[in-house]
Amino acid sequence: MSQIETYDILKEKLTGDLFTENVQRVLYATDASSYREIPQAVCKPKTADDIRAIIKFAADKGTSVIPRAAGTSLAGQVVGPGIVVDISKYMNKILEFNPTEQWVWVEPGVNLAELNQFLAPHGLQFGPETSTANRCCIGGMVGNNSCGLHSLVYGSARDHLLEADCILSDGSSVTFKALSNKEFEAKCEGDPALLETRIYQNIFETLSTKHNQEQIRKEFPDPKVKRRNNGYAIDVLLETDPFTGNGEQINVCKLLAGSEGTLAFSTRLKLNLIPLPPSHRGLVCAHFSSLKEAYHGNLIALKHGPTAIELMDEIIMNCTKENIEQRKNRFFVSGDPAAMLMIEFACETLEELLQKAADLEADYRIAGLGYHFPLVQGDDNIKKVWALRTAGLGLLSNIPGDKRSVTVIEDTAVAPEYLPDYMEEFDQILAKYGLSCVKYAHIATGEIHLRPLLNLKDDADVDLYHTIAKEIAALVKKFKGSLSGEHGDGRLRGEFIPFMLGEHNYRLIKKLKKTWDPQNILNPGKIVDTPPITENLRYLVGKQPEFKTTFDFASNEGLLRAVEMCNGSADCRKSVLIGGTMCPTFMATKDEDKSTRGRANVLREFLSRSGKANRFDHEEIYQVMDLCISCKACKAECPSNVDMAKLKAEFLQHYYQEHGIPMRTKLIAYLPRLYRIGRPFRPITNKISNAAWFKKAIGFAPEREVPQLSKLTLRKWYRKPAELNGNVLGKVYLFADEFTNENESDIGVKAILLLNKLGYEVVIPKHRESGRTFLSKGLLKTAKEIARENIEMLTDLISAKTPLIGIEPSALLTFRDEYPDLLEGELKTKAQELAKNTLLIDEFLAGQHEKGKINKHLFTLDKVGIKLHGHCQQKAVASTGPTRKMLEIPSNYKVTEIQTSCCGMAGSFGYEKEHYELSMKIGEMKLFPAVREASAKELIAAPGTSCRHHIKHGTGREALHPVEILYNALK
Repeated sequence: MSQIETYDILKEKLTGDLFTENVQRVLYATDASSYREIPQAVCKPKTADDIRAIIKFAADKGTSVIPRAAGTSLAGQVVGPGIVVDISKYMNKILEFNPTEQWVWVEPGVNLAELNQFLAPHGLQFGPETSTANRCCIGGMVGNNSCGLHSLVYGSARDHLLEADCILSDGSSVTFKALSNKEFEAKCEGDPALLETRIYQNIFETLSTKHNQEQIRKEFPDPKVKRRNNGYAIDVLLETDPFTGNGEQINVCKLLAGSEGTLAFSTRLKLNLIPLPPSHRGLVCAHFSSLKEAYHGNLIALKHGPTAIELMDEIIMNCTKENIEQRKNRFFVSGDPAAMLMIEFACETLEELLQKAADLEADYRIAGLGYHFPLVQGDDNIKKVWALRTAGLGLLSNIPGDKRSVTVIEDTAVAPEYLPDYMEEFDQILAKYGLSCVKYAHIATGEIHLRPLLNLKDDADVDLYHTIAKEIAALVKKFKGSLSGEHGDGRLRGEFIPFMLGEHNYRLIKKLKKTWDPQNILNPGKIVDTPPITENLRYLVGKQPEFKTTFDFASNEGLLRAVEMCNGSADCRKSVLIGGTMCPTFMATKDEDKSTRGRANVLREFLSRSGKANRFDHEEIYQVMDLCISCKACKAECPSNVDMAKLKAEFLQHYYQEHGIPMRTKLIAYLPRLYRIGRPFRPITNKISNAAWFKKAIGFAPEREVPQLSKLTLRKWYRKPAELNGNVLGKVYLFADEFTNENESDIGVKAILLLNKLGYEVVIPKHRESGRTFLSKGLLKTAKEIARENIEMLTDLISAKTPLIGIEPSALLTFRDEYPDLLEGELKTKAQELAKNTLLIDEFLAGQHEKGKINKHLFTLDKVGIKLHGHCQQKAVASTGPTRKMLEIPSNYKVTEIQTSCCGMAGSFGYEKEHYELSMKIGEMKLFPAVREASAKELIAAPGTSCRHHIKHGTGREALHPVEILYNALK
């Protein structure tokens, strides 16, 4: 029987999904670490019985089970060759909530940020909040014993896990919770045939032996190190009543936390909840002249009762200086500090907050530490401070080339008082090898994230990767610290656990693992019996393939490196409840293959490992790229700025070289030119385009209404510039894009009349179509020719005084986004210059209004409410801010922006029959409900033509282009 046939037997037993095809296995071969292993299968269970069936199957067939949530682990915890079990799609329900007793039962796939959204109205939260809160799951947090920014006061997941319903390696069910001594004795004296009994007996035998107690207390990290995840937490269980008489009940949940899914598979978790923090928060941003000053400054700050202290070094701060988005977040920075501590206080009153800040500053000045101590208050300003630290690290990770800031020694933790000496010796070790690294993060608890730059495609650096890990492990042990503070052991640190904990203790935890999991079914190769850290690395060592591309990927040093910018952090896995634009197809489905990370992983796999002459010629890549709707949100929201729309277009160009261009693809790409052919027969053309037989023939959804040709094109209506009466404020060139010109010329007419009324001369210059339809369908060579011609025709006309403005975002923004990447040499330079003076009409009018050039008295004083849905490419490449400002030029017009992702239409995507259902699902996430909830008096604004068509189809409401609303507001 083949492996696929064997898995078919399992599939019949499951209510969830089971996959054995190549794409799914590649998608789950990596996490956010440097490791890669292709699993045998991927399962998405719906019930505990599904998980039980999977575990029994694995036992029968001699394979393994790898529990997985969002896959954000940095140490390779969810990478393995067996069955990857993803609980994030279906097992994500909040089951029971008791606000009085302050606890909640959840399934392991519940997202942390969504849980805290649910709890916030009750004044409660789950305390540990990781930086991955908007996509991580509770099960993963328990597996890693996650901490987060406020671990100083909230501790880790271990401190808040009350009970856990689990399935053990033999398929039996068990509940772990706090036990009295009598209850613990009863568990130990239970039926020896039960695995649960043997587990409790092993714990008792291990921790009641005096020699074992001595060795554990001697070798495990100093109890003062609050962030510690080395090995299994038998040191925590030791300090309970059965073994010390300290009155603290034993709870095996504390052992499960940090066990990385190697002991049991949790199906339900009971969590302790805590009150939300006091409302008065502030950050003392202490500036220091050296890192050493900051290390000592941390010890002073700890005496003042902060809720968090974060370190940021000058490398990260300097990375933000030249970034346009981040300059505004540097408002609190004075001079060029070598280091900064961001010290957070949360107080019941403003007076208490101000006093704490003043007392801290006084102590610093007495100690002669630091030179500037601004107190930042207000949620918006505090968010900017945290955003600066996060963005600085993101900008650093975007360094082009094969050297990356690797997560090899980034998770060490020592007691804060040892940190100055520890860091001095740490720097000496790195200096031996000519290395340095950034220093940032959770200094309050003695954990500073440290990431050197290494090239894991180079043999020498792979060896150095291991050498540094080994030497730093010895340093951590010298200071009785933890090699893992919060990110876990996984594949990355397991090799060093025998050294860190001592061979005697290592034998104890190996025996514990053997007791819980005799057949080594649950996530083998993590914590115990871990392979060397240099095995199964993500990247191939040696020369990498280079690709001749139509787009310019020089800034990334090639297309493959552009793909490899995805580090697996999974920011693209945010849910619709969390918000943002990236990645709408994932939001609608919760499927990994519909995330930016999933697509990047598949691209990287086949481009780096394919044996074909044309490495793009893989159906697997086509499958995952087909459902990328090219919204561009990843270019803006991904911390590595992975531009999947650009990568998709480049892939399609190469794929079509082998498979030819499908007829429907040609029809959509060449639509602007086909319009010109069909215009003389407009009534017939419009009738045919919406005929059922025609839509069926080209593969369009029969439910859709295809856009109609306008009676007149915008160009035909326009003919020549209007003569203006009165003061002429300036001259603009209007880009008559293919959609406005052919399908919605009435919007273009209103735009011109509005501009004329406001005092602007409008000229429609000679130009080609934008090329958007060719770009979206991957016909890049034609798009490149269009770009070249447009640049040559417009470059001498367009300047800061006579800008190019446009109505349809997807068309106009090609000048700013794709054109510079399509052209080279002098034409690239011209494209870059032209892009600076290319504006959406929203941007132009908002800018003119800010300069005082637009007379508000020309507009009505009526009160009008407007709900705005922003175009996804506009949100990514430009901004919807100017649209809001433009719409509020009339004094009593008020705009509420709907916090939507892509509308779901995405150009031709929503018209295509195989994509229709998904496009509607995306629309129903937020956009359609928000439009339906709008009152009849409220106006619906949408700059994108596709968005307006989708809103009409999905809700029956007419959405207007913002320029129509402003034109209609004229007196």
